[in-house]
Amino acid sequence: MATQTSDLLAAAAAPTAAVVRGISDDQLDLPTPCQDYSVRDLLNHLFQVVVNFQDLASKRQVDWADKPDFLADGWRDRFEAETGRLATAWADPASLEGVSPGMGMPQSIVGGMALLDLVVHGWDLAVATGQPYAPAPEATATLHELAEQLGPTARKMGVFAEPVPTDGTAPKLDRLLGATGRNPAWPPTPRPAP
Repeated sequence: MATQTSDLLAAAAAPTAAVVRGISDDQLDLPTPCQDYSVRDLLNHLFQVVVNFQDLASKRQVDWADKPDFLADGWRDRFEAETGRLATAWADPASLEGVSPGMGMPQSIVGGMALLDLVVHGWDLAVATGQPYAPAPEATATLHELAEQLGPTARKMGVFAEPVPTDGTAPKLDRLLGATGRNPAWPPTPRPAP
């Protein structure tokens, strides 16, 4: 059994897991496009998203206040395994029905939020650690509309920064990044001294 959401999560998980696998221990303190988040912080956040959204697929409550450190021995393999569990959790059509008791929004939107985090944070981690990143095109194509829909609330809650304008002919990933308040050219090129 599968749903469109589980198929997209599985497709998005592979390139993000490859980036996570390519992060070396000496890169964990590097900055990321997520203001105030180091690579270590962002990895722990994305791990928490991947684990908690498995429970959200079953409409179970999750605790976002608890901030465990997921980066113990074997964390790269564990991240890949957890992304597989995430896709499996959203493969049940019931996962997309109704409203999330914990999030207060349609389950289909909640599943999309997991996908958005996998794709966008995959890019964040890739550019922060100097790795190539080619997200699944089918995942990126579906996310721009969701980012626009979530934008006003996400900006109010401090999850997205103000949109970064992108050219209408820019790649879909760049337009998605801009909608979430990211500069697709991060890190910005420093201006020469006058």
